[in-house]
Amino acid sequence: MARCVYCGSKAGFWSKVCRDCQKLWARVRELRGQVSYGKFLDGLEATGVAKERIIAFLQADPYGKGSIQDQVTAEMASELMQVMGLKGSQTPQEVERIRKMTEKDPKQ
Repeated sequence: MARCVYCGSKAGFWSKVCRDCQKLWARVRELRGQVSYGKFLDGLEATGVAKERIIAFLQADPYGKGSIQDQVTAEMASELMQVMGLKGSQTPQEVERIRKMTEKDPKQ
């Protein structure tokens, strides 16, 4: 049995993505660019998928394009920059770099 490329749980014999992550991915496509980040997270929670699985899904980067969380954040930041009249855009990799710089060292 194959493992889900997002959360690592059982995905089925022919599938790369488990049912929960399929629900989450469908919801991501529906909400992207339509709602604030808080409402985005609420929308994912409304799927009924366990919080731990949602977190694993958001942190996954199965295709090397940046995690789902970083992709969505980059899109929102780029849209905000455009609205403010600023040139440029954010990439998921830049969002990841900034996020990692701002995370507190767990040893402190």
